[in-house]
Amino acid sequence: MNFKHIRYLKCRAIAGLANDTLYRTSFFMAFTSIFNAGCGFFFWIIAARLYTVEQVGQATALISSLGLVTFFSMLGFDYSIIRFFPSEDRARVISTSLIVTTAASIMAGVIYILLVQILAPSILFLRETEFALTFLLICIVNSVAVISGNASIADRKADHYFLQNLFMALRIPALVPLAFLGVFGIFGSVGLGYLAASVFGLSALQRIIGAIQPKVDRDFIRRSFQFSSWNYASSILSVAPTLIMPIMVLNMLGEAEAAKYYIAFALGNLVLIIPSSFGTSLFVEGCHGEGLKKSVLRAGGASLMLMVPALLVLFLFGDRLLGLLKGEYLEAFSLLRIIAISSIPVACYSLFIPLQNVRMRVESIVRLNALRCVLLLGLSYVLMQRYGILGAGYAWLATYVIIVLGIGWMARREGWV
Repeated sequence: MNFKHIRYLKCRAIAGLANDTLYRTSFFMAFTSIFNAGCGFFFWIIAARLYTVEQVGQATALISSLGLVTFFSMLGFDYSIIRFFPSEDRARVISTSLIVTTAASIMAGVIYILLVQILAPSILFLRETEFALTFLLICIVNSVAVISGNASIADRKADHYFLQNLFMALRIPALVPLAFLGVFGIFGSVGLGYLAASVFGLSALQRIIGAIQPKVDRDFIRRSFQFSSWNYASSILSVAPTLIMPIMVLNMLGEAEAAKYYIAFALGNLVLIIPSSFGTSLFVEGCHGEGLKKSVLRAGGASLMLMVPALLVLFLFGDRLLGLLKGEYLEAFSLLRIIAISSIPVACYSLFIPLQNVRMRVESIVRLNALRCVLLLGLSYVLMQRYGILGAGYAWLATYVIIVLGIGWMARREGWV
């Protein structure tokens, strides 16, 4: 076999991978996440130099609050779009999802503002009219960006999803002219990124479904209710703890520790881009009828092969990354290492959830996420009182070790192992 023939076979193999929708979607999802993580890292480097540690700490609480409002307003439609996109009327699915989640984001945002004195007293300024209106507007555009992005993923056009996320990079240069706003300079920059992404997302939707219909399809809501409602509960239980944690750290340990926690957490979770991307692709492929066991083995093997080098880089050289921000953030290196080590059990969780979604075993996901929520928040509250932000890392690691044991028990009971 000569060199040209070997090269031909290699090119053919690469072309085959490019045409494989599981790997293609996973690649674009991973590349999008890596791009977002890189932009996020530069975003916080610039923010750390232009704003005080205390302002960064308050901004992380605002961004976490935005995330909470968005996830409460999704109502499970972010999952339903992917699950029912191949089998339902696309225009009705997307239009209904957009209208319902936009209305829900306004309601959830108003409720959060009314309760901010109880939930996050450190950002009580959110009660002021101009700040409240800005917060609600950013909640709306964030919701639109999420739904339109998921529609592109459901249509197996993850490249469109990547292009949408390119627009979010506008938040980086926006930090400079908005620095005079202090905390809201950081938050407003994030909002401008979501605004650009939502505008692009809506234009991409028009190419998929045509004009967005200004009506709600009640039949679709009824048919997807069980799946949506269970996934809504599951999403809240899954995402709420990670969004509550920065607010909890802020209230318990102060603005500076909240900033260190948020940065270490953001860097540590870079490794999780890989299994998360394969998990999303696994969900999409399963909904389109691809074989589950084969897809799980392929996704799991590829995830592990790519994760280990990334984990070692963070574990060995994470202090240099933290040092690019400010000297104060080096104190979070030990926390970063704990979060990086935790990535292996977290990866098992990230691949198991989409598997159960495809199999319509959403009740098991709710139970698993309820356990995760209680463990993560409860252990964090107890351990942070003794170990500071390191306690949050210990809680994160212990929670996912227990979760993986639970996944093993469920898999064995259902005959998967």
